[in-house]
Amino acid sequence: MARVAVFVAIVAALGLPGSFSVLGAVPITAQTFGVMLAGAVLGPRLGALAMVVLLALVAVGLPLLAGGRGGISVFVGPSAGYLIGWIAGAFVTGLIVHSSARKPAIWRTAIGTVVGGIIVVYAFGIPVQSVITRLPIEETVLTSLVFLPGDLVKATLATLTVTALLRAYPRAFRRTWLPSRRQDGSTTETTR
Repeated sequence: MARVAVFVAIVAALGLPGSFSVLGAVPITAQTFGVMLAGAVLGPRLGALAMVVLLALVAVGLPLLAGGRGGISVFVGPSAGYLIGWIAGAFVTGLIVHSSARKPAIWRTAIGTVVGGIIVVYAFGIPVQSVITRLPIEETVLTSLVFLPGDLVKATLATLTVTALLRAYPRAFRRTWLPSRRQDGSTTETTR
């Protein structure tokens, strides 16, 4: 649980510099970088849990989103789908990065951050933004392309960060969600 709390704090801290909007009501923030890191480091289950905890704290009013935003109102605004997409994005990132019993590889990390941290988050965010802003989905997709260059930079930085962290502190990537077999045939939760 301590690792989940650390990533909640990291994503909240990434919102401190604030945000800015370009062609729309959804702000550009550094917080999706934290979502990618949470999934890549913690794995699917704990990465998603970190995002659930963060969003629960936001829902009760803590100003943890970029620009000091918080409260239930953020879940009915244009960025609501992106926020919910953080949960699925961290989960999918973790699934891809940790899809092998071996330590995370740079290529799996890169694919995981792009698929989970960008494609999955957009898959939740764009339709909700379209409904709330009452713009056609095609127009919303086109206006959302403004996020893509920055998100690709974040995915690259997340991949490099995970690679450096793996070298410097491999214990951060222990696989606690995999059962191991005892000699008597029963399974227990273990770390590798």
